[in-house]
Amino acid sequence: METKKRYSDEELEEFRALINSKLEQARKSYAEYTHQLKDTDGNAIISNTSDPDDGQQNQATESASLMASRTEKYIKNLENALVRIENKTYGIDRLTGELIPKERLKAVPHATLTVDSKNNQKK
Repeated sequence: METKKRYSDEELEEFRALINSKLEQARKSYAEYTHQLKDTDGNAIISNTSDPDDGQQNQATESASLMASRTEKYIKNLENALVRIENKTYGIDRLTGELIPKERLKAVPHATLTVDSKNNQKK
């Protein structure tokens, strides 16, 4: 029995729809995080007082900044996955050339490694 070398065009379109949906959600989240980091004039929130609430404000700002950074990276990974769909290389393990299982791609649509490859890479 011959093993599949790549996902069919129909399967790639299913993945494209999934990725576009996740991309839309991620972009909304990113906009919310960046909005939290700015005041209504579009300036960065910087407090010069020594108010007891400053610690909470600083923590909230750090948290929003971290989440914005993570979300930005996630968006880039999803956009790269769309490029792989265009190139018809989506879902192919970048180390072994094997197909990444659909279940993994549905859970982690920007995956470039099978679970085995990822685990072997960590060793």
